[in-house]
Amino acid sequence: MIRIAVIGVGGIAETHLKAYISLGDRCEIVALSDIYPQKAQALGEKYGLVCRVESDYKELLKSPDIDMVSICTPPYTHADITIDALEAGKHVLVEKPMASSLEECDRMLEAARKSGKILSVVGQNRFNDSIQKLKQVLDSGMLGKVVHAQIESYWWRGYVYYDLWWRGTWEKEGGGCTLNHAVHHIDMFQWMMGMPEKVQAVMSNTSHDNAEVEDLSIAILTYPNGALGQITSSVVHHGQEQQLIFQTEKARVSAPWKLYASLSKENGFPVRNEELEQQIEQFYQAIPELAYRGHAGQIDNIFTAIGNGTHEVLVDGHEGRKTLELITAIYQAASTGQTVSLPLGPDSLFYTREGILASAPHYYEKKNSVTGFAQNAITLGSDYTKSGDGRA
Repeated sequence: MIRIAVIGVGGIAETHLKAYISLGDRCEIVALSDIYPQKAQALGEKYGLVCRVESDYKELLKSPDIDMVSICTPPYTHADITIDALEAGKHVLVEKPMASSLEECDRMLEAARKSGKILSVVGQNRFNDSIQKLKQVLDSGMLGKVVHAQIESYWWRGYVYYDLWWRGTWEKEGGGCTLNHAVHHIDMFQWMMGMPEKVQAVMSNTSHDNAEVEDLSIAILTYPNGALGQITSSVVHHGQEQQLIFQTEKARVSAPWKLYASLSKENGFPVRNEELEQQIEQFYQAIPELAYRGHAGQIDNIFTAIGNGTHEVLVDGHEGRKTLELITAIYQAASTGQTVSLPLGPDSLFYTREGILASAPHYYEKKNSVTGFAQNAITLGSDYTKSGDGRA
């Protein structure tokens, strides 16, 4: 039985709790921690948990009765809490984004290496049937190489969204929609496509003058083989249609699933390749569905790794760092107006939090600060079976 502590009880913490509860024959939630302990107590009671509650997470880490922690706190705290937990001998699942800077990521990775414990960064959409199937189709070789990829990370958030005390500042949130919303799609994208060679980008704050950070960005990516990619990150798109589209040598595929394949007529104009479409569709439909999805799927992956002693997980700290590296490159390119070459290391202007704070544009000053909202329900985005936010 794996004993779990959850640190931070904001909106996403409930998703973690539900996932652990769904795997209840393999784990037990033994502790909750939050700087507002009354919120942690209320959340525990909501789910019928008999567990310890602490305002200081460091008190929990002293306990030998905790094997793994979920970190659900604001991004600027991820590095310190993760490192403390790893040094205390705990496995760690940390919410996205992994940290506020690549320098923090590298310290987290070193702590994981020294501890011998698992460090996993939330990338729950990799544990989605349609995403797993799309990945396998792209890897199958049936489509040839990807020549163009298009990521539409379209979200919508109201003005008051950035009134929450830690949101809307480079210091505490670490960025805007590119870091905290498109991270889902950028993680899936780099997993499927690999890392680009160069990044160009622009960004703006169009609708939230109570936030320092961007609410819209557009990036163009160049790959060594000549392929191009584009990523739009937004919290100003009504309808929240979200999709990943891959144009390959032989066909177009996407999540939500859509397939179209073309052949050339004698004059170069297209005709539909129904035979190839049928082959791809049969391959796609034959891929078995996952036993667990989303956060539960990722936690199942971690539990399996703990059980077999390999400690190999699908979304480890190195994968989390790659996703943040691509996001950091977008911020650097948009802030400086210059093309950014990857990989990014300590010589990058945006490698440290201090470098980001000194170099990122402040569109507006944060005007309001509330400790929480009466209604705390959140949406996690599309389920990639249809367009929109995934709700019926």
